[in-house]
Amino acid sequence: MIIGLVLVVLVVAGIAIVGRNNAASGNTPDPYASKLQLGDIKLSAADNFVGATVTYMDFTLTNTGDKTLAGGQVEAQFKNSMGEVVQKEMLPLNVLTSNPLGGYPDLVSLSMSPIPPGQTKTIRLTLEHVSSEWNQSYPDIKFNNLKLK
Repeated sequence: MIIGLVLVVLVVAGIAIVGRNNAASGNTPDPYASKLQLGDIKLSAADNFVGATVTYMDFTLTNTGDKTLAGGQVEAQFKNSMGEVVQKEMLPLNVLTSNPLGGYPDLVSLSMSPIPPGQTKTIRLTLEHVSSEWNQSYPDIKFNNLKLK
């Protein structure tokens, strides 16, 4: 029975260590992220057809590097009034493009509308739910899993 208990403890410890290492490697900032500049950040909210509030974060993204940005994700961390993270979201990079027929702009994947070196495009993050504890300031933004050409 003691041997069985020791084996269970070793297995649980092994899972905890592997899980911690995987989580830490996922938080590694992308090296190309330093070549991306955010600007003109705008937050807005709208009610959807079921009565829930959807939050939008639009910002310009300038590629100051030497490669074309063709995809990736944004990690947005929302904090409360005490500076504690109350929500963390991993969202795809989507570009806001003008609709050729007029009306509302279209939201397309960055893979369909990449950002070449020296260019700027408007990015939109769509959040279906934001914590009520959020302090309403801009979230911390990190770029992950960037796809370059």
